[in-house]
Amino acid sequence: MAEYGEWNRKGAVLSEITAKKEYGVDREFIITGIRAGKLEYREGVMWGNPYLRLLRSQLEQYISEKLGQDHLLTLKNKKELRKIKSEIGN
Repeated sequence: MAEYGEWNRKGAVLSEITAKKEYGVDREFIITGIRAGKLEYREGVMWGNPYLRLLRSQLEQYISEKLGQDHLLTLKNKKELRKIKSEIGN
């Protein structure tokens, strides 16, 4: 499913915690996608706490399938606006 080297590209992978912050999806939504075969994942551990690493492209595609393309675009626009506001503030 994943392209060759996609797991190593900068910005192509995100944790489940980052997915919750950026896209507003919870762990159950992610687990459902994994069980359905729509999402690939790798397990990671930080300071003894396990977490899931996901491919951003697959997660965005799964979100657009389940929640709609408009929902995904709204989230991406909000993220971009936050980034621009923080750059202006600095």
